[in-house]
Amino acid sequence: MSWNIAGGTVLRDGALAPGDVTLAEGLIAVGPGAADRRFDADGLIVMPGLIDIHGDAHERAMQPRPNVDFPAGFAMRDAAAQLLASGITTAYLGVTLSWEPGLRSLQAFEATIGALRAPPPGPDIRVHLRFEADNFEAEPAALAAMAAGEVHLLGFNDHTPGIRKKLGNPKELGKYAGRAGVGEEEFRALAEAAYARRDEIPQSRARMSEAARAAGIPMLSHDDARLEDRALFRALGAGICEFPMTEPVAQDARAAGEAVVMGSPNVVRGGSHLGWASAAPLAERGLVTVLASDYHWPALLAAPFRMAARGVMNLAQAWALVSSNAADALGLGDRGRIAPGLRGDLALVTPDGGLAAVFSRGELAWLAPAAATRMS
Repeated sequence: MSWNIAGGTVLRDGALAPGDVTLAEGLIAVGPGAADRRFDADGLIVMPGLIDIHGDAHERAMQPRPNVDFPAGFAMRDAAAQLLASGITTAYLGVTLSWEPGLRSLQAFEATIGALRAPPPGPDIRVHLRFEADNFEAEPAALAAMAAGEVHLLGFNDHTPGIRKKLGNPKELGKYAGRAGVGEEEFRALAEAAYARRDEIPQSRARMSEAARAAGIPMLSHDDARLEDRALFRALGAGICEFPMTEPVAQDARAAGEAVVMGSPNVVRGGSHLGWASAAPLAERGLVTVLASDYHWPALLAAPFRMAARGVMNLAQAWALVSSNAADALGLGDRGRIAPGLRGDLALVTPDGGLAAVFSRGELAWLAPAAATRMS
């Protein structure tokens, strides 16, 4: 089915201007032409669909409470529906592969990969493998998944030292043990066993980066605290700096021409919940180039409007943080902009940030009830 989206304000070539968009055969059509259906976009802003480089809200679909788990296939269908309702048409699920049992285990990783072999309709769901540095037992499975084309982005994680430091706090220990589905002392023993093999990390990282390069998979570093960290991961081929913990790290990445990612909840809430760098002012200075949903999908849609309300960036500039810049960082040349021949991924929004409709691959994928009368 083809669509003519008529009478809206369209983001093209970095600017908002009145215009129409035609979708045909899954793509933004080249030149004018007749369409099967018409969508009246009067009063709406027609934007490229959101591209989420890192979102792990699907974990709440898999495990809404500690020790309460749902099958991966069921969770992925739920995730797809939530993504569309947030305007996200391309989602890189942040799938953490850790030494922890339960939600972030090898078994959960393999179940998620298996569920995505027959993906739910709607958004383009991809895998951002967040590989924990000392998860050596799972390395063969991760390498195999990359070689099979089932991983689309490799992130170098290293949360074990931070987890280990928190285990003296009974509340934190209970949280981690509950997520893993094991007793507290068993979790403590697992953490200590993982930490005992720190000297093997450099060789494992080298193997992982070599496999990612062979498969053509982009790489990123996560939570870089020091310039030395960024230099280490840059040498491994990680050209994206995700969630830098300090401003100098972000400055160093940008000086090297690298994308810098921070979370959209940071923007929407007005700062980091962990007390780290604030994303909005860094984006305004060009030090943050991509926003991710992180742990809350709806924040990705709200963030550009919050950025524009601050008065430094206009909405077109802010939308690049969640669309074209993300596409560029990920090497996705077929989306992230409204231009002839690109994927027909669109988010139609109200001036105050409400979502009216979402088109994915040229098809209507989500519709707000109030927008039903706009179709003919």
